[in-house]
Amino acid sequence: MREMAATDITERVKQACIAACLDLPDDLLEALEHSLDIEDTPAGQDVLQQLIENARIARDEQMPICQDTGLTLVFVELGQDAHVVGGDLYEAINEGVRQGYDEGYLRKSIVRHPLDRKNTGDNTPAVIHTEIVPGDRITVTIAPKGGGSENMSAAKMLTPAHGFEGVKQFVVDTVREAGSNPCPPIIVGVGLGGTLEKATLLSKKAILRDIGEPSSNPKDAEIENELFEAVNATGVGPAGYGGRVTALAVHVESYPCHIASLPVAVTIQCHAARHKTFQI
Repeated sequence: MREMAATDITERVKQACIAACLDLPDDLLEALEHSLDIEDTPAGQDVLQQLIENARIARDEQMPICQDTGLTLVFVELGQDAHVVGGDLYEAINEGVRQGYDEGYLRKSIVRHPLDRKNTGDNTPAVIHTEIVPGDRITVTIAPKGGGSENMSAAKMLTPAHGFEGVKQFVVDTVREAGSNPCPPIIVGVGLGGTLEKATLLSKKAILRDIGEPSSNPKDAEIENELFEAVNATGVGPAGYGGRVTALAVHVESYPCHIASLPVAVTIQCHAARHKTFQI
C-alpha cells in the first residue's frame, strides 16, 4: 500500500486548474494551424488565425484562454493499492479547485442549485468521476468545461434498428443544431453503448484524447472517420460563418450494451479544449 497526502493532491489540483485555463494543449494548437490549410473561406481563415493568436496571448501573458473558465470536470484513476492520508480525496480535490480559481483569478461559474441560481463563489463543487485501476498511483485529469458547448451536448436512446445510420444522423443533427453556439471549430465526443449515463460518460472521456488520435478499437476508429467527414460536411464552419472546418476531431468511445438498446451521447467541446493531467 502506497500512501499519498491529501494536501499534495490539493496543491496539484490547484496548479492544474490554473494551468488548464491559461495554456491550450499543443495538440490542439497544431490542429488549429493545420486547419488553416483546409479552410478555404476568408471568414473561416480569419477566425482560425484569431483563435491561434488568442491562444498565444493567453500562454505568453498568462491570461485565461476564454472568460468562461468552466465547470471543473475531474477524472480520477485511483490505484487500488494507493491510500490517501490526512483527508478525504474528494474534499482534497474540491479544495484544490477552490484555491486554483481564487489564486488564478478565474471566473466562478457554479450555482448551488439549478433553480435558485445562487453562485457558490468558489467554483465548487467539481464533477468528479473516479475509476479504480491496478497499481499504487493516482492519475488526475482536470478539464474545465464551458457552458456554451456543454449546453449543445445531447443524449438519446436509440433502438438497434436505427443502426449506424441512426447514430450518424443524431450526431450530425446535434452539430448542425448547435451551429455557432459552441464556438466552432469543435471537438465532438461520441459515446456508444452501455446505458444512458454510461454513454454520456464515454462521450465526456472521448474529448480528453489528443486531437485526431484514433480509437484503439478498429471499429470505433472507422466510425470516427465517417462521422468526422459528415460533421464537416454540415458547412457550419469556424464560428458558424460557414466553411469546411466545423470540427477538429470526432472521437468515439464504445461499451457493450443491452440487446434492446442503442444508447448514444454527444459531448460537444469548444475549440478551447482545456485539460491537464498529473500523477502522484
